[in-house]
Amino acid sequence: MLHIINKSPLSSGTLESCLRMNAAGDILLTEDAVYAATKGNVFEGKLREAMARCKVYVLQPDLEARGLADRLIEGVTSVDHGGFVDLTISNNACQSWL
Repeated sequence: MLHIINKSPLSSGTLESCLRMNAAGDILLTEDAVYAATKGNVFEGKLREAMARCKVYVLQPDLEARGLADRLIEGVTSVDHGGFVDLTISNNACQSWL
């Protein structure tokens, strides 16, 4: 399953809820959720822990729009819009966390 999160972890609990409930699957961070995938972020440890059981992706255009492309956590994979489409195709279901 592909879990799509678009809210900043600093203003919403959606990322924490997803990480707490998600035993496996892919996670795609979009919009303001990309802040969670940056080095030095308060959620970096939680995201690294989740990466032991999940593959974490970030939408590259959203990362670049926020000036964070050079701060991406090692192990997080950036994808463009075509990669986003590929993730939706390769996963049997998608869950948007609101």
